[in-house]
Amino acid sequence: MFAKKMTHIIWLALVLMTHNVFAAVILQYHHVSEKLPAVTSVSSETFKSHLQYLKTNNFNVVPLDTLLNHLKEGKTVNANTVAITFDDGYDNNITDAAPILEAFNYPYTIFVNPQLIDEQQSYVMTWDQLRTLAKRGALIANHSAKHDYLHKRLQGESQAQWYRRISHDITWSEQRIHKEIGHHAKLLAYPYGEFNNALQRLVSDLGYTGIGQHSGAVGVTSDFTRLPRFPASGIYSNLNTLKTKIHAHPFAIDTVKYSDSVTTQTQPNVTLSFAEKPFQNTQFACFVSGVGAATLKWINDSTVSVTSPKKLPVGRSRYNCTAPVKSLPGTYYWYSQPWVVIQNSLADN
Repeated sequence: MFAKKMTHIIWLALVLMTHNVFAAVILQYHHVSEKLPAVTSVSSETFKSHLQYLKTNNFNVVPLDTLLNHLKEGKTVNANTVAITFDDGYDNNITDAAPILEAFNYPYTIFVNPQLIDEQQSYVMTWDQLRTLAKRGALIANHSAKHDYLHKRLQGESQAQWYRRISHDITWSEQRIHKEIGHHAKLLAYPYGEFNNALQRLVSDLGYTGIGQHSGAVGVTSDFTRLPRFPASGIYSNLNTLKTKIHAHPFAIDTVKYSDSVTTQTQPNVTLSFAEKPFQNTQFACFVSGVGAATLKWINDSTVSVTSPKKLPVGRSRYNCTAPVKSLPGTYYWYSQPWVVIQNSLADN
């Protein structure tokens, strides 16, 4: 028993050392275009400036599956590691984004919706175009069949029926990608970045990694059913603010407790317990989207409760929590808790 306990302690020490020294960030894009909605777009010049910043500052840009496989295995990654992703497979990814990425020799991942491709929707790339990009180094991954809200049950649908339907959606989509492209990464980017407890369990049961759209860095102690990404388009494309996010570190979190991220609660609570806490309580701050500073209650020196001081509106909200990295001035630990507030009549569970 003692030997087993010592082995666990040594393992945890190595995990925490890795967690603090090595930071990885996943960036999320949609469009590289000046003609499409600005909220999900970035211009070619701005996109080039992002990649140039990564190059100038010696960032290690790696394929997403390589990064996540290393972290799952508890392996270290080089300092300042970044993975680049695109959602939805828009046609400007091949006409505008790919040439810029290839000029920098940077790998990237495109999350696609196979049913929309099969339906030959005009705004998404074809399988032939995706095969072309795959041959040039892109990873093609799963974004569900047709971009539905995966956590939502249909009218009159039981939990078991929902489970079978969404399981089929995810596995069918993965099979189509594997057949057309040959890729089988088992990575699922949640449509709209929305997920609940049941969807996370389903994704885990199927052996997939679930990826959201809430912000934050990733590490060996991350929850691989809800990995964060930093959006880098629209209002988030400003390099002056994006720089801070690109340098973010994941907190060393032991447990995260909340009822569900899709909730009827208008002031939902999340409790974070840190496996390691190299910062003072007063340095830890959380902000609620559209509200301001969150209400914090330290239960003990390593556990904090976070709540919104005001009711959240129906729809998507976030609590973003940060603390400074002592050894790296201007660098922050970062954690984001996404919420989808729904009306009682729309409850999914």
